[in-house]
Amino acid sequence: MISVLVVDDHPVVRDGLRGMFSADPRFEVLGEAGDGAEAIAAGEKLRPDVILMDLRMPTTDGVTAIKELAKRGVPSRVLVLTTYDTDSDVLPAIEAGATGYLLKDAPREELFRAVEAAARGQAVLSPAVATRLMGQMRQPASEPLSQRELEVLELIAQGRTNREAARQLFISEATVKTHLLHVYAKLGVNDRAAAVATAFSRGYLTPGGPK
Repeated sequence: MISVLVVDDHPVVRDGLRGMFSADPRFEVLGEAGDGAEAIAAGEKLRPDVILMDLRMPTTDGVTAIKELAKRGVPSRVLVLTTYDTDSDVLPAIEAGATGYLLKDAPREELFRAVEAAARGQAVLSPAVATRLMGQMRQPASEPLSQRELEVLELIAQGRTNREAARQLFISEATVKTHLLHVYAKLGVNDRAAAVATAFSRGYLTPGGPK
C-alpha cells in the first residue's frame, strides 16, 4: 500500500483526491495540507511515500515547499498536480526536485499509475509537459544573450522594475524594454517570470549573479 499526502489550497480538490485514493486499496491517505508551510510540517511528520503537491498556493508555494522538504531530508517523492503547464511553473518545480508533473485534468487511472511510478522513484510527466520539454530540447541553439541583456535580466531577477533597471544601468526605460524583448525572443518565452526561470535553467543566471 502506497501512503499519500494531499496538498492543495482548495478544500473541494483535497476532498475529491482523498475520496478517490481512499476508495482504492492500493493507497492510503495519511493527511492533507492547505499550503506549502502545512505540507512541509505534514511531510516531515508523516513521511508519506508520495506527496501530491499543488504549486500556486497562498503563504508558501509548492516549489518552495519541495525545496524545503528536500533540505530537511524528507524522503517522500513529490508529484506535482496542478492546472498550470507554463515554463515558469514546470522548470522550477522539476529543478526543485519534483519526481513528476501532472495536470489536474489527468484521468483517474493515469493519476494512479503516476503515483505508483513516483513511489518507485520513476519520473512522471504529463504528455503536455513532456511535449513542452522535448520541444525546448530540440530547439536549435539560440543566439547567446549579450552582456547588456544579461545585466538587464539579472536586475529583473532581483525584482527590479523596468524604471529601476534603467536608472541603475543609466539607460532609458524604453531601452530596457527593448533588451527584454530581445531576451524573450532568444529564450523562447513570453514574460519576465519565464525569462528568469529559463535563464536559471540554462545557466545564464546563478544564485550568485549572471554567468
